[in-house]
Amino acid sequence: MPKLFHLIASPRGDSESSAGARAFLDRFRQARPGWDVDEVNLWREQLPEFDGEILQAKYARMGGRAFTDSQRAAFAMAERMAVRLDLAERVVISTPMWNFGIPYKLKHWLDIVNQPGLTFRFDPARGYLPLLKDRPTLVVLASGGDFSTGMSRGRTDHATPYLRESLRFMGIRDVTFVAIGPTSGPTERIHTAREQAHRRLVELATRF
Repeated sequence: MPKLFHLIASPRGDSESSAGARAFLDRFRQARPGWDVDEVNLWREQLPEFDGEILQAKYARMGGRAFTDSQRAAFAMAERMAVRLDLAERVVISTPMWNFGIPYKLKHWLDIVNQPGLTFRFDPARGYLPLLKDRPTLVVLASGGDFSTGMSRGRTDHATPYLRESLRFMGIRDVTFVAIGPTSGPTERIHTAREQAHRRLVELATRF
């Protein structure tokens, strides 16, 4: 059964990014009834701290050294998380923008799965090379300001370029961003932004 992997980065079930993802997934399930949707809520998932044995395992692998038993056990947690992503033919990430970047839970997940031998490798002649195959990926990004046309009141969107580069580093280049914003301020502007984003998400779902 083909799989869509949905990574949830908002702690609020009623958040704008979650609502946008639901609009997309409801239509996607109608269009692709044979697909499995694997959802990971980063606020409920037990993400291992990136220190101690898992950190030592990373440097052991980068240095071409064998794992100790404790390093192997720690690195296996990162392997399971990376494999869960790699098994999916489609990926959806729904996230708010926090302080013009991404929530720390999403950064934590990226730090865990971006591991040598899992999602990238290093070639002395060619540099860093991705290990994941490309696949259509959607990022639903909600923000308090309207970043759809560039900066918002002089403030810069750091979330979009960071996520684009983090995914590209692993091999995922076919990435579409749908912004939802503003999510604060006058009610009419919020409703208009939400409706426009949801219409685009529903339309994307039919051909994703």
